[in-house]
Amino acid sequence: MPHNISLITTIAAALGAGLLFGYIATRLKLPALVGYLAAGIIIGPATPGYVADAALAGQLAEIGVMLMMFGVGLHFSLEDLWDVRKVALPGAILQIAVATALGMALAHYWGWTIGGGLVFGLALSVASTVVLLRALEERGILDSFNGRIAVGWLVVEDLVTVLMLVLLPALASSLGGAPLDGAHGSDDGNIWLTLALTLGQVGAFIVLMLVVGRKLFPWILWQVARTGSRELFTLCVIAAAVGIAYASTHYFGVSFALGSFFAGMVLRESALAHRAAEESLPLRDAFAVLFFVSVGMLFEPSVLTEQPLKLLAVVAIVVVGKSVAAFLLVLLLRYPAKTALMVSASLAQIGEFSFILAALGISLKLMPEEGQSLILAGAIISIALNPVVFLVTKPLERWLSKNLDLAARFDRSPDPLAELPMTTPHEHLRGQVVLVGYGRVGRKIAAVLKEKGISYVVAEQNREVVDQLRKDGVPAVAGNAGEPAVLIQAHIAHAAMLVIATPDTFHVRAMIETARALNPGIKTVVRTHNDAEADLLRNERAGEIFMGEQELAKGMTAYVLDNLDKSHKSHAH
Repeated sequence: MPHNISLITTIAAALGAGLLFGYIATRLKLPALVGYLAAGIIIGPATPGYVADAALAGQLAEIGVMLMMFGVGLHFSLEDLWDVRKVALPGAILQIAVATALGMALAHYWGWTIGGGLVFGLALSVASTVVLLRALEERGILDSFNGRIAVGWLVVEDLVTVLMLVLLPALASSLGGAPLDGAHGSDDGNIWLTLALTLGQVGAFIVLMLVVGRKLFPWILWQVARTGSRELFTLCVIAAAVGIAYASTHYFGVSFALGSFFAGMVLRESALAHRAAEESLPLRDAFAVLFFVSVGMLFEPSVLTEQPLKLLAVVAIVVVGKSVAAFLLVLLLRYPAKTALMVSASLAQIGEFSFILAALGISLKLMPEEGQSLILAGAIISIALNPVVFLVTKPLERWLSKNLDLAARFDRSPDPLAELPMTTPHEHLRGQVVLVGYGRVGRKIAAVLKEKGISYVVAEQNREVVDQLRKDGVPAVAGNAGEPAVLIQAHIAHAAMLVIATPDTFHVRAMIETARALNPGIKTVVRTHNDAEADLLRNERAGEIFMGEQELAKGMTAYVLDNLDKSHKSHAH
């Protein structure tokens, strides 16, 4: 009996080509995402040879969007965002506004409509979460303070984008486009009624998810977990992601992206959230590949030769315009220049949300199809250039380190938190512990020091944390302890010990050199997770070094041996 296997053919071609070109991209030290986009171009209609089914690829891409947004929701932490809210929230919103304005100005110059310029500008303003997370992981700074700022910034960008995905269909008619089927249009001219209806539906969905979903779905997950079946658990997670996404669109008229994002958020309330993320990761990765391949199929290579100046302008906005805007905004928010450099490098690319916005803009007839090709080409080029941008920040950081007066002018002079209060008792500033970093490890160390009545001064980059510590009566100074001025403010010259509890090991040697130059007899304690870094620090006699995994293994082994010894003695008696 004959049957159609176009779905199987499309999946096989997409995954096979994605594997091949993803491998080539990684061998060339490029993100695998570049290879997936290239695979889509190869099996798309713009190149000779086999052409995959674009309609089926589009539906597979929708599933990819659902699962990617589900993953974002699973990792979305209000607590993490709250810690960096004073820089991530205003910074991301202002940076989106600046980049969108640049994109709209460019689109206006090309003769596009306001709606087309808005979609185009928004697509250029949002960076790729996938690219950012992988870049931070490769550099070992994902858990550092600067890494948390970059991730928080991206979370705010994602939320703004999700909101625009909800509002654009409702505003399409007013912006010169056509609403999607089932979306409320604004043909009657009453844009406020349109917004009220749309936001009402979204609000009803969010309330339902936060009130009912956050209790119901984690409970269902627990019931399935108790069966002991790994297959059922994975099925439950995926069914929740896709099912909630579909229901949100069918019953509430909101996007697949928003529905799956909230599916991840409500499941994050469960203690099984980490397992849910791990179990669903392979399927999420596979469909993410299909998403990027399907996006590549839409690319028109002719844009490289027919519109090189337009493409150059797009790349300039993404790589230069966004980065400069982010750099200046972080400085204006009184954060160190090195933090500004890292954040600006992280945002110098666009990715998955840009593709989703571009596809929506085309379907709403807001943006011309050449806009999608320019966005795709800009994404491929900016993602390929992103490792280079990160490399450029290193000599800039070294230059700032050599020009301390210039760095201090950016980082410290206008900041009252950069100097220890004059009211700090002098007895707390002699023989004290200087504690660098007040994260999960630093807090535990500080609690023990306080319990033992040992004086300490905290050096922490997060200004909100420093502000709260001072309110609690703890001496604290804001800034990067790799800068001599920060340790001087912490009175390192009279300290008994320097404890470096931050996971950011990039500036550790500078901290130790400064401490020993000002206080030759000081003892140092360092935390690291990197074997190579630990070996290097040992060679430089950096003091006591604690490796996270090794110390955990020692503690667990000691407990096991102690209890086995007690057990053997009881049996002997």
